[in-house]
Amino acid sequence: MPATAPSHHPRRRRRTTRLLAAAATVVTAGALAAAALPASANAGESHRDHGGHGGHGRYQDVQLLSFNDLHGNLEPPTGSSGRVTEVQPDGTTKTIDAGGIEYLATHLREARKGNRYSITAAGGDMVGASPLLSGLFHDEPTIEALNKLDLDVTSVGNHEFDEGAKELARLQNGGCHPTEGCYTDEEFEGADFPYLAANVLDEKTGKPILKPYWVWKQKGVKVGFIGVTLEGTPDIVSAEGVKGLAFKDEVETINKYAKELQRQGVKSIVALVHEGGFPASSSYNYDCDSPGAGDGISGPIADIAKNVTPQVDALVTGHTHAAYVCTIPDPAGKPRMVTSASSFGRLYTDTTLTYDRATGDIARTAVKSANHVVTRDVPKAPDMTRLIDRWSTLAAPIGNRAIGYISGDIDRGGTESPLGDLIADAQLAYGKTQDPETDLALMNPGGIRAPLTYAASGGEGDGVVTYAEGFTVQPFANTVNLKDYTGAQLIQVLKEQVSGPNEAAPKILQISSGLTYTLDLTKTGADRVVTDSIRLDGAPIDVNATYRVASNSFLAGGGDGFPTLNEGTNELVGADDLTALEQYLTANSSAADPIEPPAADRITIVQ
Repeated sequence: MPATAPSHHPRRRRRTTRLLAAAATVVTAGALAAAALPASANAGESHRDHGGHGGHGRYQDVQLLSFNDLHGNLEPPTGSSGRVTEVQPDGTTKTIDAGGIEYLATHLREARKGNRYSITAAGGDMVGASPLLSGLFHDEPTIEALNKLDLDVTSVGNHEFDEGAKELARLQNGGCHPTEGCYTDEEFEGADFPYLAANVLDEKTGKPILKPYWVWKQKGVKVGFIGVTLEGTPDIVSAEGVKGLAFKDEVETINKYAKELQRQGVKSIVALVHEGGFPASSSYNYDCDSPGAGDGISGPIADIAKNVTPQVDALVTGHTHAAYVCTIPDPAGKPRMVTSASSFGRLYTDTTLTYDRATGDIARTAVKSANHVVTRDVPKAPDMTRLIDRWSTLAAPIGNRAIGYISGDIDRGGTESPLGDLIADAQLAYGKTQDPETDLALMNPGGIRAPLTYAASGGEGDGVVTYAEGFTVQPFANTVNLKDYTGAQLIQVLKEQVSGPNEAAPKILQISSGLTYTLDLTKTGADRVVTDSIRLDGAPIDVNATYRVASNSFLAGGGDGFPTLNEGTNELVGADDLTALEQYLTANSSAADPIEPPAADRITIVQ
């Protein structure tokens, strides 16, 4: 891409150390009371005054601002991805438009006022699966924005590995992209903040590819941060992205480095964990610790939190894109704060950690935390507006191009979604251009990152699908691959949606036109896919026949818990999946005859 005039701005002092290598259970917890501090805290100034004025009494309030799963959403996300649900005092709910880096910057800067002891941390997936404005430039715009945002530290998430460890190293250390070069006449300088990946090891050296931890220090106050991503990252990232890497157990890793920090005299420790849970309510301000049925959170983070050493004082989490502020007892039975701020920059968490200068530890009885909405009723941060404008100018010639027309919103929600059907049909059509014998296509729902909305996102007009909108839907640059499978293998693939690693949390593949079957949710395990109901163009699947299947390269490699898809033969690698979608929309829609949302009626669901 041609260089443009540079945007000059002073460079913040780099605080990061270079990479070391280039390379469902439910927990219920009582509310954590904001109990009074020990009597000795009353000698001298009150500890609350210290939070605002940075005094040097025994107790010092430290503000921890956190967020997670930004995914390069610099502009306000659209549709349901740009709203949060708020529960009202009378029990009803309302939705609030939220998100956008211009507003997040304003909210965080306002929250920091009067707090000299303030840290900003993140729980991973800052980049990856990003909209075109960031993704087109390999997420350099997002790193630049996070630098301006004064992010102090983040863990890696699974999406930081979408383009492999070498590209992650470039995001940390800087330098122009190895194939596309520099996008402006200024070399990309990398992140001012350290990425932490304590449980991601180079298989050859056995050492972390990134710093495992980082210590924040100010006027005698020390807080250590340990960063990990979910151990199952290789199951949800393309094999090429995690090649040569080993992902270790989250709890064992956190406990190991907590001991190391303790030996260094760092007693206050926060774990940044890119793994999450599921609260009982989707409202961001739901009282997660409310007594009675349905309180607490379920999911992997519940077990992690129960087993992480009591030396860790709080867990900032992510990955599930859920919003919660919960207390979960540590192994010693002591309540400990576990937070997550939804995704896409729609929320941030404000946690108060009361630091005891006498012990160097957090007085956990005084920990308080709450999620706050990144509303759009505040002034935009001018520096973020300038950043967006600069990168938008570069992206506009590509992103504003119309690639199709739709008659209404095409959603991605539900077991089978209209957009899932559309994408599967697009991949089937593309597959037939490569091999006319292609029979069907399968699409993983996690690869569909946003809906297609009828309302115009810019000046293109209602119903127009732009390349930028298509990129937001499918940002991974997976190729569309063709493989041969026996009928028996195809049946096994469908059963893997609800068995093996997907038994507890099914991953229902989106299927192309002509493939139908019944999903009986009253049954358990693989039996939920009714074998005798599986039909292709009305005919039962022949277990001995060969079927040509189109899927993206992630699925074709066995991703998302579908090992049988990796066993296909006679592979043909095609163009990227966005090209397939673009070709389908262009060929099958016009302004006068837009595509209607598919009916999403290929899977019959019994409940």
